[in-house]
Parts: sequence; structure tokens; C-alpha cells
Amino acid sequence: MSQKLKLLLVVTLFHSHVAYASDPDPVQDFCIALKDSASGNPSCKNPSTVTVEDFTFKGIKFPGNYNRTGISIMLVNSNVFPGLNTLGMSFVRADLAVGGVNVPHCHPRATETLFVMEGRIYAGFVDTNNKVYAKVMEKGEVIVFPRGLAHFQMNVGNTPASFVGSFNSQNPGSQRIPAAIFGSGIEEALLEKAFGLDANEIAKLRKRFQIPL
Repeated sequence: MSQKLKLLLVVTLFHSHVAYASDPDPVQDFCIALKDSASGNPSCKNPSTVTVEDFTFKGIKFPGNYNRTGISIMLVNSNVFPGLNTLGMSFVRADLAVGGVNVPHCHPRATETLFVMEGRIYAGFVDTNNKVYAKVMEKGEVIVFPRGLAHFQMNVGNTPASFVGSFNSQNPGSQRIPAAIFGSGIEEALLEKAFGLDANEIAKLRKRFQIPL
């Protein structure tokens, strides 16, 4: 095999790998997702019946319900907004009560860009060298969280805060780190050794972060 041919194969394989590192490029202008397909497979709405309403969404005008850490999260993807289907993006509206926290979490399939709509939010991420990049963000400011890295937010102001996060994936995934560790089925002995906790402390944390079935 010639050197030129070998080089061509290497370049082709490299580009093929890169192409599959994110959502695939669309092969049509749009594909409005149909929720009910007779075959059970994803399908597109007939373009002749598509209207501007398929490309608009009103579901995040107001905050949702707050959880025990003082945050309301409303994820917007193609499941609730079919117009996003195949476009390689999704987003979220989040509202934080005073002192509210979005616990450390990560998105394995997407980079997130966060835009502060109201309030003062301490936001940041931790890189693979355990270095923290964080600061207090104010209304109108933007911060980016690289794909797969643990990040967090907390309302440090005296009024409610809110932000919109945008993802470069139709399905970014979300793994909340406390729940992933203490709300899963990891063996208790491993958790005790990893965190220096006794059985009672592990039990309390497991009860707190237990994932409902």
C-alpha cells in the first residue's frame, strides 16, 4: 500500500470519528417529530402540513415546580417541542429561589451555554485537573460549561434568579452527581472507603438521594 493511500485512509478514519462525536447533521430542512408513529419508529410530519406554530414554543413563560434544593428546571427538547427534532440542539429554563442550588451535574453529550435572565448566580465548572472555574454571574451575562464536565449554579442574591441554558445536542443527557453516587446501587463498602463515611452516614445519604422508581 502506498504512503499516499495510507495517509488518505488515516484522514478518512479520523474525520469519520469526528463526525460521530456529536449529533449527526440533518439531511433535510427540518423534521417535525410525530409523537405517535404506527411503526414505533421516529417519523416526520408531512411538510405540506407544517406551519409556523411547529417552530414556536410557549411552555417556559413561567417557572415550574421547585425541588428540595430550591430550583425549578424545565427541559425543552424534541419530546415537548417537536420543531427541535434533528436540529442538534435543546435548551432549559431554570429558576432559583433565594439560596437555591443546582447541584453539581454533567451533560455527557453536550456543551452548555448559560445566559442569566435575572438575579445573581454563582456558576462554574470543574476541569479534569480538579481546577474550579467559577464566578458570580449577573443579568445579561453568559458562561459556558464544556461538554462532560461537572458544573453547578447557586442563587447568591436577595431575589429569585433565573437562567436559560442552551445545549448543542438534541439529547444532552444529565447526570446529577450526588444522585449518581448515593442514589444508585454502588456497593456500600466501596462508598465507605471512597468517602470515609460509616454505614449510618451512607444510609442517610442514600435515603436523601434515592431515585424514585
